[in-house]
Amino acid sequence: MVTADTGNRLRIPADKLRRRCRPEELPWETTAQVTPLQDFIGQERAVRAMEFGLAMNAPGYNIYVAGPPGTGKSTYTQEVLTRRAARGTAPDDWCILYNFTNPDRPLAISLPPGRGQIFKRDMEELIGDVRTAIPKVFEGADYEQNKQAVLHELESQVQEALEHLRQDALQSGFAMKQGPTGFIFAPLKDGRRMSQEEFDALAPEERREIENRARMLQQKLDDMVNNGRFLEKKARERIQALEKEIAGLAIGPLVERLQEKYRDFPRVVRFLGEVAEDVTRNLDHFKTQESAPAQTPFGFPVETTDIFHRYQVNLFVNNGDTRGMPVVVENNPHYYNLFGKIEYRSFMGSLSTDFTMIKAGAIHRANGGYLVLQARDVLADPIVWDKLKKSLKNSQAVVENIGEHFRLIPTATLKPEPIPLNVKVVLIGSHYLYHLLHALDEDYQKFFKVKVDFDTEMPRTPENLEHYAAFVSSVCRRENLKHFDRSGLAELIEYGSRLAANQNKLSTRFNEVVEIIYEAAAWADMEASTNVSAPHVRRAIEERVYRSNRLEEKIQEMMVQGKILVDTAGAVVGQVNALSVLDVGDYSFGRPSRITAKTFMGQEGVVNIERETRMSGSLHTKGVLTLAGFLGSRFAQDKPLRLSARITFEQLYEGVDGDSASSAELYALLSALAELPVNQGLAVTGSVNQHGQIQPIGGVNEKIEGFFAVCRARGLTGEQGVIIPAQNLDNLMLKPEVVEAVEQNLFHIYAVKSIEEGIELLTGIPAGEKQPGGHYPEGTVFHLVDKKLRQYAEGLSSFGQQENKKEDGEQCSACGT
Repeated sequence: MVTADTGNRLRIPADKLRRRCRPEELPWETTAQVTPLQDFIGQERAVRAMEFGLAMNAPGYNIYVAGPPGTGKSTYTQEVLTRRAARGTAPDDWCILYNFTNPDRPLAISLPPGRGQIFKRDMEELIGDVRTAIPKVFEGADYEQNKQAVLHELESQVQEALEHLRQDALQSGFAMKQGPTGFIFAPLKDGRRMSQEEFDALAPEERREIENRARMLQQKLDDMVNNGRFLEKKARERIQALEKEIAGLAIGPLVERLQEKYRDFPRVVRFLGEVAEDVTRNLDHFKTQESAPAQTPFGFPVETTDIFHRYQVNLFVNNGDTRGMPVVVENNPHYYNLFGKIEYRSFMGSLSTDFTMIKAGAIHRANGGYLVLQARDVLADPIVWDKLKKSLKNSQAVVENIGEHFRLIPTATLKPEPIPLNVKVVLIGSHYLYHLLHALDEDYQKFFKVKVDFDTEMPRTPENLEHYAAFVSSVCRRENLKHFDRSGLAELIEYGSRLAANQNKLSTRFNEVVEIIYEAAAWADMEASTNVSAPHVRRAIEERVYRSNRLEEKIQEMMVQGKILVDTAGAVVGQVNALSVLDVGDYSFGRPSRITAKTFMGQEGVVNIERETRMSGSLHTKGVLTLAGFLGSRFAQDKPLRLSARITFEQLYEGVDGDSASSAELYALLSALAELPVNQGLAVTGSVNQHGQIQPIGGVNEKIEGFFAVCRARGLTGEQGVIIPAQNLDNLMLKPEVVEAVEQNLFHIYAVKSIEEGIELLTGIPAGEKQPGGHYPEGTVFHLVDKKLRQYAEGLSSFGQQENKKEDGEQCSACGT
């Protein structure tokens, strides 16, 4: 049906259907001769952006690495950060210390890298030495002699006061005796104690006199007791001062030695002074030996407070073994992994904590370097994202448990000092998440000002072919695989162009390329080949397809059996084979679908049945609505466009979207209007605008191969083929079997730029050009279409006039005229 002139003019030669890489064009025998790849390839834009972002030290210049999966963005990010970090200096260690002034606010002190571990060990040795030295000095003769002197002096003062009071009592006629509850005063008569009978026999005035003298003596005794307590307090204070002095002599040199060692760190020196003061305030804990844990009367252990833990050093961040700046890749960035936590110990149903149980998170370990996070994981938890922004905004890393954000009732907990934050955060994610953050988070741009944009393709230049070969060489060496020979490398390069769907590009989705390298090498191993050659690469690709194309084969089988109606021969009015791509996750393939169109007189215009049944996406609906614009511009300049048309995808039950079938729908509509049959041996893909220009589409290779598979299964006739947009020529990287069929004139690919070219291919009749009078030449498709639309317009107008006359006649009858 295709006219010879039109077919020859629009037919694409076989050598344009796939850009070959001929093995003889490659200068290496095998990839073993190629120097392994050292740098990242194909991402010049991303490399420049990354270099800029890493060089910027201003606030907010954190980095978002955007790109689809498999482009190597995570690998590149880690490699470039590791290289750059190696040129930097390791950041400080951070220690969490007990705060003697405010125990709920532990101190955060920085030390040069490696000094934190030394300081921790020094403090352990210091407390060990103090615990040994203090008992020794208190066991010494000097301390005991001085202590006994104070106690003897106190006892002498007390005895002297007692003797003085005893003499006063004798002079007053009383004897002072020691009773079970203290001293008592007994009246005397003739030098002996007066009996109760003798006292009762005295005259009342004498008894009152004796009682008054007794009260005066009791008052003197009370004064003496109070003075004794005062003297005892003074003695205790003298002993405490003595103990502090002696302890100071014991621990002073130990602490001073450390203070001298850390004289360049004022906060450490001050902390050591506070340690010395605290030790002297708690000497009782150092003088006694460790005792067994306390227990209740029922034998249950009782939690005791260990005073010595406050002198420990919590080495919060240890950079002693860090060479250069830290690069921390946190693959599980939940709240506590990222921002640290305060742990608790449980005892008998209650919880307690202290400064030694404060643990660092990834943001603390990365401080002074780089923190790499997956954007999707971070955004999965809004609290994590919010906390990260606050940390970057305030340039502080604060450790607080997540419960502090939600508790209705405040609870007592530790609030360690914030640590100054100087970290470059690198988020790795998709373009979708990048744009989503820009649209929905007004703070995002403040903190992530550098976008590192990864592309999925690079130019297929001789230089990049060398890079591809170097990449293959590096993978083979790293994984200890067999090297690729020229033919295998050439086949892999063609596969790279197929992945990119562009003859002039190579795919940078290196994850998929690496998988083919692995699998081709495995097939070479199974065949005991010396190197990986082209058949092994083709086998790897074919087997990879075979593992995933079960659904494709089932659909093609149903088409061959006639269960899914698709004609590949003959001619039918208002029926066109359209092509679409079905994506099943790990595999996508082309599928032919029958589009039918029916037209009749009416004013509904072009109706998309899929839209009416809500099976059509917005892009497909837009494509259908475009058809009315084309018909109106071409055929309704001298008459109204009055038609009703129905267009549908037959046997399509999963819905449809995209406008790549809009040209096929227009061809079906023109065929129905012109009542011209369409060649069913041709399938069509391409979108169309209102001017009738054919526009490029995606998935062109899969679409052609899908229709080719059905035609081959039914038998190639030499009349079959596919019509594609001319703009998609450089996207053709068809399978070798399709190219071979074209070479043998068993199958054809046509490239069109306009609806006129396409309809002529499908019907074998010229489309026709509008003449100066506004009509189309007879014997053309557009003449027949214009004629049918004029019939619709005149017929509808005539029908309307008849209806109006009928209504007027009925009205006159009702009026009796």
